[in-house]
Amino acid sequence: MTDDTPARRPTEGALARRRRGRNIAMLVVLLGISALFYAIAMVKMAQHGMGG
Repeated sequence: MTDDTPARRPTEGALARRRRGRNIAMLVVLLGISALFYAIAMVKMAQHGMGG
């Protein structure tokens, strides 16, 4: 069987939207990891005291 429809290539706009979506997802992940490390650091400092 052959498919008579030409291969569809995404348009520039579709590629840009997909890239933007991935960039936003990566930003959310990086901010989440940063917040997690910050929270862990704050908890550790609160447990051990900050110079006392």
